[in-house]
Amino acid sequence: QVQLVESGGGLVPAGGSLRLSCAASGRSLGPYAMGWFRQAPGKEREFITASSRDGKDIYYSDSEKGRFTISRDNAKNTVYLQMSSLKPEDTAVYYCAAGAYLSRVKNRYEWWGQGTQVIVSS
Repeated sequence: QVQLVESGGGLVPAGGSLRLSCAASGRSLGPYAMGWFRQAPGKEREFITASSRDGKDIYYSDSEKGRFTISRDNAKNTVYLQMSSLKPEDTAVYYCAAGAYLSRVKNRYEWWGQGTQVIVSS
């Protein structure tokens, strides 16, 4: 089993940047594809970006491509989400997830963190 803990969320003004971290324990992240998702109040959890096991293949959602960047440091067992040019509509709880296969589909991920809140003020 993989335990995931997100951190780095908070309140940021529109146009600002934030870096989220997702630290894993229990198992190495090396064998897993890693994804970032978010869920705003009253909305479905949506895909943002995902990385293959070695970081060479990356998926992005069309709306966040260019503003959000995923990276991973398998030696530190940590995955990051760098967010820039933040907008109020980016306000949501952000989740990282681990799965056997690189996918945009949340049901393909087996392990999830508890989430970290990001609030972007206008």
